[in-house]
Amino acid sequence: MEIPLKQIRNFAIIAHIDHGKSTIADRFLMHTHTLEERDFREQVLDDMDLERERGITIKSHPVRMFYDASDGLTYQLNLIDTPGHVDFSYEVSRSLAACEGVLLVVDAAQGVQAQTVANVNLALQQELPVIPVINKIDLPAADVDTCLEQVEEMLALPADECVLVSAKKGKGIPELLEAVVKQVGPPPEPEDDKLRALVFDSVYNKYRGVVGYVRVFSGRLRGNENIRLVRGGEEADVKEVGSFRPAMLPGDEIGPGEVGYAITGIKNPADMQIGDTITHPSKPCSEALPGFQKIRPMVFSGIYPLEGKDYENLKYSISKLQLNDSAFFAQPENSIALGAGFRCGFLGVLHMEITQERLRREYDVEVILTYPSVIYQVYLKDGTMQEVDNPVNMPDEASIERIEEPLIKASIISPADYLGGVMNLVMEKRGEVEETHNADANHVILTAVMPLHEVVIDFYDRLKTITKGYGSLDYESIGYRADDLVKLDILINGEPVDAFSCIVHRDHAESRGREMLEKLQGVIPRQLFTIALQAAIGGRVVARENVRALRKNVTAKCYGGDITRKRKLLEKQKQGKKKMKQTGQVELPQEAFVAVLKSKA
Repeated sequence: MEIPLKQIRNFAIIAHIDHGKSTIADRFLMHTHTLEERDFREQVLDDMDLERERGITIKSHPVRMFYDASDGLTYQLNLIDTPGHVDFSYEVSRSLAACEGVLLVVDAAQGVQAQTVANVNLALQQELPVIPVINKIDLPAADVDTCLEQVEEMLALPADECVLVSAKKGKGIPELLEAVVKQVGPPPEPEDDKLRALVFDSVYNKYRGVVGYVRVFSGRLRGNENIRLVRGGEEADVKEVGSFRPAMLPGDEIGPGEVGYAITGIKNPADMQIGDTITHPSKPCSEALPGFQKIRPMVFSGIYPLEGKDYENLKYSISKLQLNDSAFFAQPENSIALGAGFRCGFLGVLHMEITQERLRREYDVEVILTYPSVIYQVYLKDGTMQEVDNPVNMPDEASIERIEEPLIKASIISPADYLGGVMNLVMEKRGEVEETHNADANHVILTAVMPLHEVVIDFYDRLKTITKGYGSLDYESIGYRADDLVKLDILINGEPVDAFSCIVHRDHAESRGREMLEKLQGVIPRQLFTIALQAAIGGRVVARENVRALRKNVTAKCYGGDITRKRKLLEKQKQGKKKMKQTGQVELPQEAFVAVLKSKA
């Protein structure tokens, strides 16, 4: 069906986690008869098991619908359902670059959350019209009046433009579709006929190579044509183009203003990066579409197989996972304690947890993750700078002039009753509160500057606990700052164990070291000699615990007689233990690594 450009609407649904984006998308598909009732299932666009289980969107999902509006015209609606978590904000920004408007969904019971504000800012930066939607108005706890007040006060959007819906019951969906047609503008007229298509996402198909999700701005993208990626420089032949309905439906071409897919035959997903521009080599566009930036991992961790024999399986699984997740970085590394494994980079802690779960579930590999780390900039006395994402690679302390760590600006929305607890948590995590202001009568917004490392460990869990589940967090990177950071080593019987090394602030080194030693003390089996557990900075021990020695009763066969016989046997045992302590090796059981490393990862 050929639809004129003025009757095409490209829009995204943005929201905080679990505010109902995917359910609204489901209702749109039903109302426009894109899916018949017999084919329908909840969260139909979330096709990963993890997405459906956790109730979150991990990957962007486009779909094309045709809607007969009240003005008598048929409109092509290209919807992109976006992730809601802060880890995937780059995917959201690229998805928005493919749109002319957004639906902003707010939960009527929870109100405006931190990620809601962040997503609105992303949309406003790209000068997109925002249609506010209050969802879940059927809930007993729904407070529509407070939500309308928050939309005006916190988001600076007119409350009278809010569309009230219950996606679960289908209430308000026709009105919302009419609002999309009226308030989201059509795509701009192409400046020329040269092909410009934005890659806003991609997946890997093991039979057909990389499948690019594209929005065409000018020109036409057809099958059996040669294309070039402007930023990456790769050339490829397009095998097939088509649209999402919501499954991939092959077509002849994707024209200006349309969203669809292109199967390119490219075998390496890194060659087709999100944000790149597709053009024709014979008639190329003069410059790429704006806004491209490389995805850079924020959090690093070592991934090792639980059983050494599973290394080859892990290697194969990681290579497959990288094909479907362009933001997942991995390279081989070796640990003295854990053996062969991989140093991996993630967008954030949720991304790390999802990767671990996918390895376990999709590839049947049980893994250990080392203590999460971030990228530190280490300035040496000779004037050079090294980027360190693994504590094992930290230069010698004597050669370091200063260490700088990444900072973030955090925006926290919390019920006013818990403000004191939230501020204490921020200060405990070495944060500085910049400002607080009331969002409404019951909620406050707190802005703070914090080290990223303190946030990736357990900040989010602690925030949820303190605020009884009502607090929400969003953050953005704002550069680096020098601080008194040190490498903390864990020594077992005088031998450092590289898997337990971490970079911490000097003030927190003793408490962090003692916490790890106490966990180790509980899982290391007792030997016939005392095992010393130490936490050290350089050569200075800051914490110590002992695993007490087992005592073998060497005097059991002495029945009475002179006491000197027993003393002689006990002295001989004492000397033997002393010698054993000097030469004895402590075999760390796998449970020791799991207990310590899984505790905070």
